[in-house]
Amino acid sequence: MLGNADQDKFISSQRWGVVTTLRRDGSPANSVIFYARVGDELLFSTTMDRIKAKTIAHDARVALTVLDEGAPFRYVTVEGKATLHRDNLLADHVLINRAMRAEPNWEAPAGMLERLEKEQRVVARVTAERVSGVVNRG
Repeated sequence: MLGNADQDKFISSQRWGVVTTLRRDGSPANSVIFYARVGDELLFSTTMDRIKAKTIAHDARVALTVLDEGAPFRYVTVEGKATLHRDNLLADHVLINRAMRAEPNWEAPAGMLERLEKEQRVVARVTAERVSGVVNRG
């Protein structure tokens, strides 16, 4: 479970987030992402040339704020550590796409693995250490 029962349910019901990573000088870098939940981890995709991957490779600490897509604008922030993975690349991207598209039966098109590898895609897996936020508005 991520956070308390209400936070956990909220995280599982959303798909948008903002991930904050730390640059070498300690300043924050924010990126809007789609994420998927697998057990107690949150997954998102990036490429190795983007700031998300570069900052995570240097400092694994992240904050991922899950956003409500409408009123009453609830949110939950998951603070923890992220690791970058290339194993299970296609399977993880299928999970992320299913969450992003809200299509639980979505399947990868032919050639997707080759495209992911060409783009130097990786999957960041965020493990929670602290969860906070407001989910009982309205």
